Amino acid sequence: MNKAFVREGDGGDDEDLPLALKLPPGTRNYITPAGHARLKSELEELVKRERPRVVEVVAWAASNGDRSENGDYIYGKKRLREIDRRIRFLTKRLDIAEVVDPTLQPNADQVFFGATVTICDPEGNENTYIIVGVDEADASRGRISWISPLARALLKSREGDTVRFHSPLGWREIDIVEVRYETIE
Repeated sequence: MNKAFVREGDGGDDEDLPLALKLPPGTRNYITPAGHARLKSELEELVKRERPRVVEVVAWAASNGDRSENGDYIYGKKRLREIDRRIRFLTKRLDIAEVVDPTLQPNADQVFFGATVTICDPEGNENTYIIVGVDEADASRGRISWISPLARALLKSREGDTVRFHSPLGWREIDIVEVRYETIE
């Protein structure tokens, strides 16, 4: 069949995304100013530097003649598709992004998006988490997505509250030790 009649994914659907990056239907894409700046910077890098370099390599490889066994051409075209898919993704995410600056939170005693929350489990272990956007989540750095089970359980609670939530290990109970809002880097 001719390639012109085969529909390849246009990157419009989120079906290829890991579950952690999918936004619930009808929700906004909340993001911190630092996260927004990182996504914008990545998009700019791809559009202004990386994609033009790859296009140049592909054009050079195409000018060498036979493309069927030309590794530079084949790899370059594949890399271009990856870059274009990422550009589409970033563009869509930035278009629907709602930047929320945690330092401007008027209810600083309550947990909302952008809060830095210190919790304590029944064994006395303390952990600190920052509630961030889906595109900024990084559990190894204590940054959890606002749609994660823990963050959803913490939302609207205050220092001193005990929160019960369902984790992958079952029901857990934690105490909120501290809630603060600060600039997120």
